[in-house]
Amino acid sequence: MVLASIPSPSSGQFDLPGPLPAVHAYGLTLLVAIIAAVVLTSWRWGRREGDTDLILRVAVWGVAAGIVGARLYHVVTSWDDVPDPKWQGVFEVWEGGLGIWGGILFGVLAGAWVIKRAGGSVLRALDVVAPALLLAQAIGRLGNWWNQELYGKPTDLLWGLEIDDAHNQDYPPGTTFHPTFLYEALWNLLGVFVLILVGRRWRIRPPALFSLYVAWYTFGRFLLEQLRIDPSGMFWGMRTNAWVALVLFIASSLFFIYWQVYEGQLPRPRFRRGRAAPKRPAMAVPRGRR
Repeated sequence: MVLASIPSPSSGQFDLPGPLPAVHAYGLTLLVAIIAAVVLTSWRWGRREGDTDLILRVAVWGVAAGIVGARLYHVVTSWDDVPDPKWQGVFEVWEGGLGIWGGILFGVLAGAWVIKRAGGSVLRALDVVAPALLLAQAIGRLGNWWNQELYGKPTDLLWGLEIDDAHNQDYPPGTTFHPTFLYEALWNLLGVFVLILVGRRWRIRPPALFSLYVAWYTFGRFLLEQLRIDPSGMFWGMRTNAWVALVLFIASSLFFIYWQVYEGQLPRPRFRRGRAAPKRPAMAVPRGRR
């Protein structure tokens, strides 16, 4: 018997008076996530570089590219989950279905392009934006609560999540589930403070902090994928997103160790005292140009 539980909202949208269109809570949550990420990034970038206007330009291009990439990833990997008619469902972002892998990839590439054209350091920018990405992901996950999606296996824990019968057709009425999106949101929020603390306490070589962000997120995501029961592609007996998280965790962890520990801390080889460094052979200069 469940003594307590987390209720789900009865509707995923707010109806406005008059002819105004309804506001979708999922889209509103994403908007709040974007604003929070821009504010945190601007604060961190302003302390280091000073040009906060550049972050606003990065946000415009990065957010647009991120939404396209996130929806593209979802459509390619979960075609059956796209609402009918398919041509319309591809554009219905408010119905859910944004793949974080595609969103981060496209958003980072677009942001790096803007930073590069402005003459800034892409590597430093990656470290600056890392905590903000986790903050945006933490807030954005709450949109899944409004849509009653991406929950986990049944549970009778006190924080079990209630799901309407319309969104739960595989389990008996009254079943409560693991709120995996809430677990992920709390994990990401903790990661924000960890990354900021690491960046302040230790000397981090860009983009090592960004690689630590990838490792932090993918570690938690891999564990949570073991709880999720939403439809997903399978590969070798494991969910596709779990494989993606595992591969990215290993790659980002190895990069962090190599880049920060090996390249950043080991002393460079030096020549012994009394022995001159080998000189490079002088380049031949054509006659008449000496």
